[in-house]
Amino acid sequence: MTLTAGVIAVQGAVRAHADAFSRFGEAVEREVHVEPVRTAGIIPRCDVISIPGGESTTISRLIDQQGLSEELRAHVAKGKPILATCAGLIVLAANSGDERVTTLDLLDIEIERNAFGRQRDSFEASIDIEGLDRPFPGVFIRAPVVSDPRDTEVLAIHEGQIVAVRAGAIIATAFHPELTTDPRIHVLAFGAAAR
Repeated sequence: MTLTAGVIAVQGAVRAHADAFSRFGEAVEREVHVEPVRTAGIIPRCDVISIPGGESTTISRLIDQQGLSEELRAHVAKGKPILATCAGLIVLAANSGDERVTTLDLLDIEIERNAFGRQRDSFEASIDIEGLDRPFPGVFIRAPVVSDPRDTEVLAIHEGQIVAVRAGAIIATAFHPELTTDPRIHVLAFGAAAR
């Protein structure tokens, strides 16, 4: 049976996330159909959702304008998985650290934006992640960090900063797993849905 994967496509690197779902499908030996999500009505048909990076103020505004907020909340309420990366992490937080961002409040965490610097300070690092057998190649671009995880499970720390968390069926990372060829974060986030 085909797994339907929605990529929130209001802004951000949609193609990279679609490609990452293809690699995930190969890793778990399942056919994955990718649906770009720009308008309401698509999320209810999706088994799994990815929220890309980009500009968190823009993403949050467009998610709200397009009527996706309640559909994303309903997706989570049904126990369906979400993987959010970079700005996606900010959009899901209870406290984004920026009043311009209308968050979905799906992760009870606080965020520090651009914690590792600006675009020119982007870097790659090997990250030890709970649930993975070896380090993951983390790509950090204007990355946020979780300044207060509250009761959220911490999955990864880099240089003393929390860079990946999990709560229920949500996994959120400060880095960009879709910019690597390594499918293991997607398997960690969506593997159960593929079984």
